Amino acid sequence: MAQFISDRRDIDFVLHEQLEAGKLAEMNEDFEEFDKKTIDLIVSEVRTLAVKEILPTQKEGDEQGCTFKDGKVTTPESFKRLYKIFNEGEWLAMTESPEWGGQGMPRTISSVAAEYFNGANYPFMMYPGLTHGAGKIIEEFGTEKQKQLFLKNMFTGKWTGTMLLTEPNAGSDVGALTTSAKQNDDGTYSITGEKIFISSGDHDLTENIIHPVLARIEGAPEGTKGISLFLVPKYKVNDDGTLGDFNDVICTGIEHKLGIHSNSTCSLALGSKGDCVGTLIGEKNKGMKAMFLMMNEARLLVGFQGFSCATAAYMYAINYAKQRIQGKNLLEIMDTNAQSVSIIKHPDVRRQLMKMKVFVEGMRSLLYYVSYCSDMAAVAETEEEKQKFQGFVEILTPIAKGYVTDRSFEVCSQGMQVYGGYGYIEEYPMAQLLRDCRITMIYEGTNGIQAMDLLGRKLGLNKGKTVMDLFQEIQQTVIAAKEIAELKDYAEKIEKALNKFGEIAMHMGQTAMSEKVLSAFANAHPFQDATGDLVVAWMLLWRASIAAQKIEKAKKKDKPFYDGLIKSLQFFVETHLPITMGNLFALKNTSSAAIDIDDAAFAG
Repeated sequence: MAQFISDRRDIDFVLHEQLEAGKLAEMNEDFEEFDKKTIDLIVSEVRTLAVKEILPTQKEGDEQGCTFKDGKVTTPESFKRLYKIFNEGEWLAMTESPEWGGQGMPRTISSVAAEYFNGANYPFMMYPGLTHGAGKIIEEFGTEKQKQLFLKNMFTGKWTGTMLLTEPNAGSDVGALTTSAKQNDDGTYSITGEKIFISSGDHDLTENIIHPVLARIEGAPEGTKGISLFLVPKYKVNDDGTLGDFNDVICTGIEHKLGIHSNSTCSLALGSKGDCVGTLIGEKNKGMKAMFLMMNEARLLVGFQGFSCATAAYMYAINYAKQRIQGKNLLEIMDTNAQSVSIIKHPDVRRQLMKMKVFVEGMRSLLYYVSYCSDMAAVAETEEEKQKFQGFVEILTPIAKGYVTDRSFEVCSQGMQVYGGYGYIEEYPMAQLLRDCRITMIYEGTNGIQAMDLLGRKLGLNKGKTVMDLFQEIQQTVIAAKEIAELKDYAEKIEKALNKFGEIAMHMGQTAMSEKVLSAFANAHPFQDATGDLVVAWMLLWRASIAAQKIEKAKKKDKPFYDGLIKSLQFFVETHLPITMGNLFALKNTSSAAIDIDDAAFAG
């Protein structure tokens, strides 16, 4: 079953041949134990756990879902054992300090776990995933007492965590929240309000759930400037670390959703009985700054969630296409004696698989590269180098979330098409993958919001230096690839796209600061598409450059793999890059039609 989640050969390529992750061990003593041999052992362990323990719970979890009865939320039965096994392996906080129950490994290596584990059952992985994000907030902004009481219990999985932002009238507009906080004489705060769409908001996997909650202290300014962040446990925690009384965090119901059935999406009432108490995290009125730490991590996690559905869909589709016998070879269509062939022999099916292959490979390299940049920022010897790599993480985050999940859903849809009618039937895996993938385009900031973030904030990051540094990285890959005869033509076409993109990026940035600002943001999503396409083109060119230099001396079993990387570049440049160029030309128009049309002209 392993081949039906992810491609181990391609993962090894990205880790060892593209990013050379083993060299991180030579750059920083904190990573010194994570050499190539250790990395390979970790990948094997991750793969085994994903295939043998997590994957078998995926369909069962989807079918059973979560239930809400008598005020209690129950998760699928198999999750209790799985959660115990997962925590025994210390997988929740792989990148965190051993002091708090982590393993201290580089983020680049943890990307493999993000891919395999989420590909096996990402609704289950939301429970530990959100816990890790909540723990990071405490680690970064919490007091020493908060760290001592909560952090190790969360990073070891004894307790879980969430994030409480959304309210009935405050979704993407977080500043409109109404949850309030009143300071008590002992320095704690009484919290009152309602939160909705809270993933993992209540369940039966752990004895306590720790909620970072956005609320407004009485008298604080309106909007996001007056929001503070509070730590609100389901059960109060005594000073000695033992559990106290119930903290008046009541689950009022769970949502019945299109997908991710086995993750509990809850509505929570805080302080409805007047007894919900929280402690301030960080400074007053600075809650959004603290919460953005978790949100940015969560956005990268969501990118992996979407991608994990896509890579699984691709692997399932390949297997199905090789086994499904139907129709004659097109070259033998008139031969009455010709035998039917597997559908992978049909040109249109090959086109679909090739499209899936190209985007899965490009997105894998992109996501791993973002993690790699985090590691490089951590080991950087100069502040300038640190800022460069941290800038890459920031500017690529909306791409890793927004673009990747858009494309991942397309890949899942393509996979369903390869299966034909069987793909639409719940007995086969494609239906669940498509359903589960869809939410990744919505939560943790819709992909439209990601596009606005890219255009409105990230394009001008560090006065434009970050995007120029990124252009330089791409250009270096292009220059090197032009020296390889087999890749020269492809590299030149990507260079042309890069130059055009630079022109359009400047145009979009200027338009966003003009009287045509609304028109600019009406085109932000197409701009995000173009940016993502360019980054994927870069990743494919980078991959093909390595392959072209290795293929001649490669072992026989590796030659098809390396040739496939070159064919991926060819396919993207010849079939998709022209679409990207068309998008760039359209962006130059910065169409105002969507802004100028009268509301009454829309139907209804």
